[in-house]
Amino acid sequence: MVQGTVQVTHGGSSRWRRRSGEYPTLTAALAVAGDGDVLSIAPGTYRENLVLHHAVTLRGPEDGSGSVRIAPLDGVALTLRASAVVQDLYLEGQDRAAPALLVEDGSPELTDLRVSTHSAAGIEVRGPGARPLVRRCTVENPAGVGIAVLDGGGGVFEECEVVSSGQTGFSVRGGGRPRLERCRIHHSTGAGIAVTGEGSGLEALGCEVYEVRGAGVQIAARAAARLTDCAVHRTSADGVTLDTDAVLTLAGCDIHDIPENAVDLRSRSVLTLSRTSVRRFGRNGLSVWDPGTRVDADSCEIHDSTGDYPAVWVSDGATASLDSCRVHDVPDALFVLDRGSSVDVTDSDLSQVRNTAVSVSDGATAQLDDCRIREAGTGAWFRDHGSGGTLAGCTIDAVQSGVIVTKGADPTLERCTVTSPAEAGFYVSAGGRGTFKACRVTDSSGFGFHVLDGCRTTLTRCHTERCSRGGYEFAEDGPVAEECTGDGSGPRPASAAAAAAQSAPGGGFTGAQSGVRTVTAARSPVAQPSQVAPAASVPRPADPEPGGDAAGARASGAVLGQLDALVGLDSVKREVRALTDMIEVGRRRQRAGLKAASVRRHLVFTGSPGTGKTTVARLYGEILASLGVLERGHLVEVSRVDLVGEHIGSTAIRTQEAFERARGGVLFIDEAYALAPEDSGRDFGREAIDTLVKLMEDHRDAVVVIVAGYTAEMDRFLTVNPGVASRFSRTIAFGDYGPGELLRIVEQQAEEHEYRLGEGTAEALLTYFTELPKGPAFGNGRTARQTFESMVERHAGRVAQLSEPSTDELTLLFPADLPALSAPC
Repeated sequence: MVQGTVQVTHGGSSRWRRRSGEYPTLTAALAVAGDGDVLSIAPGTYRENLVLHHAVTLRGPEDGSGSVRIAPLDGVALTLRASAVVQDLYLEGQDRAAPALLVEDGSPELTDLRVSTHSAAGIEVRGPGARPLVRRCTVENPAGVGIAVLDGGGGVFEECEVVSSGQTGFSVRGGGRPRLERCRIHHSTGAGIAVTGEGSGLEALGCEVYEVRGAGVQIAARAAARLTDCAVHRTSADGVTLDTDAVLTLAGCDIHDIPENAVDLRSRSVLTLSRTSVRRFGRNGLSVWDPGTRVDADSCEIHDSTGDYPAVWVSDGATASLDSCRVHDVPDALFVLDRGSSVDVTDSDLSQVRNTAVSVSDGATAQLDDCRIREAGTGAWFRDHGSGGTLAGCTIDAVQSGVIVTKGADPTLERCTVTSPAEAGFYVSAGGRGTFKACRVTDSSGFGFHVLDGCRTTLTRCHTERCSRGGYEFAEDGPVAEECTGDGSGPRPASAAAAAAQSAPGGGFTGAQSGVRTVTAARSPVAQPSQVAPAASVPRPADPEPGGDAAGARASGAVLGQLDALVGLDSVKREVRALTDMIEVGRRRQRAGLKAASVRRHLVFTGSPGTGKTTVARLYGEILASLGVLERGHLVEVSRVDLVGEHIGSTAIRTQEAFERARGGVLFIDEAYALAPEDSGRDFGREAIDTLVKLMEDHRDAVVVIVAGYTAEMDRFLTVNPGVASRFSRTIAFGDYGPGELLRIVEQQAEEHEYRLGEGTAEALLTYFTELPKGPAFGNGRTARQTFESMVERHAGRVAQLSEPSTDELTLLFPADLPALSAPC
């Protein structure tokens, strides 16, 4: 068949209809074709707008002799209004107002099509009569939507791929209801999948949405969807969002590597999850807002948070239910707040929680039945008036404090056991209430039950064993305790106190009395702000920190030489030299009897990870020690987790302890902006900032403080406290390394480890670092070092196969040893 011609094989029963013919254009061939006819298209480019009115078969060459391109200059490239069969075609469109392929009616079968276009949509299915079966088709449309199903359209999409789209990857609206099976949607600018509008729906099975500049999946405005065995990952915004009466079911899905909320739902939306994993998220794993909004999760796992936010957040009157779920390796597991908000958790595990496993505040309630909480800062904290709920049959193990009740909160705890708390098993203060029935505390390093400030708490049939400070510590006129027992561990009570407990109005202790005492002034297991010791009373570290004391410090010239030897950072070196010059001249003026300008030595370092901020901070401390400004010049590096505590007053203690460890040197606070998150109304980070500001003023000559982090976030951090910005003399910006500087770092690493770069390797590294994606995970100097390590590993795998390698073979690195660009560094 001649290139650019179309052969029509008629499929009718009569002899005349069975004959074939060749036509110069597709339009001419379609004009004579009828139902059942086959149009075989020779390779070539056809600048035609095709409309299929009959159930014909339209196909490209099957022998691989070339491709068939349907590429009109404007309008729709291919319109289907019948149950035709279309296969092995390449479609292009240039009309920003029209799709490249449009299905308006019938149930056509579309197989192995490639749609590469700059159109309004790559494939559009429109109208209630449109129900295509689309198999193994690929859509690339940087100008618009990848695939759109609207106005009641439907159909099945099997093993299709939206490679890139300038807007939503797969869009459903206006009552469309497609089904997706084993499809992949990636590199879209906008949502990966978006389902919008009443009556709109989508069912997806075994699909994957990833590398999306926006949300992975969006369901909104009364739409509904069901995703089964699907994966959503590597988005730039939330993983899955629901808004305005949306309904979504996730079954056997995996949502991971999300920088924002993994799943966020609002405005009366309903989400049902089963057998679903949510992991590696930057904010909340589940974020649930507004009255009528609800989450039901069964046999799900939420873990490995990469940020500083609760794994499950329920607020503004929303509700959540978790049954047989696991939440672990997160900063906080479950936060429920605001009147009308509630959670119901059954037979679930909350473990390896850095701060609080369950936090209930602002009038919210929580119901936990037969749950297990372990390895957490606080097991459960009922924070304020109106907050409450019930914990029944729960176990809490290896925590700082088991359950805290404060500020008028009034929960009920039944048959709960706290094992091995570092502080109190149950701690009630600041007007907290609470009812404790048949609860137990064993192996506490503090008290079993600690109730102070006259809190009106009721204890019935509770028991304590092996509590170091005592089973029970009560203030007078506080709790009512009936049939409570202990094993006699901890301090023995005075006889007068025991008698007072027995004669207390409304009952008293019955049964075993040992280990129980009532006192007028109880000591809190949590230090209050007024209890923080002055700086001078905190013991200095017994062992010297790295860096040594002033007597062993290097000369300033040697340290500045090491600073100068660092790759790049020219502006940083100038800033540090200018600062040290000011300090040195001030010292000389003082020796000459002249006034010296006051130089504030505290600094702000801004820039991306891996740009040398920690290294420069360490050298800066050494320089100040060599000049006699600091006693020792050592570096103490901390972050939010080292400064912010869980209890009232504990943050001040942690912050002061870190300040004391840095006395005579540099306190380096990495990612300091995390102390003041944007939604920090209930966060203790500001207490750390306030404490730090005061310590910097009171001990201005003892410690140099350097705060570091991303540029924009640090700009915000400097505004959170009126005294913060005034404490820092200047901001030093650390720029990203260029390809040449990254190459020099690799060369330094190679020289240090006795390797050499072979012929062409330096040029290959320059090209590699030029083409390497510089996304949020890019690590600058860290990336260069990891690249060198990868080259060494590849070199080892290559040389290990040689029986007797030469010295050159053992030391030379070649371009083949470079890792692939797609591999993460």
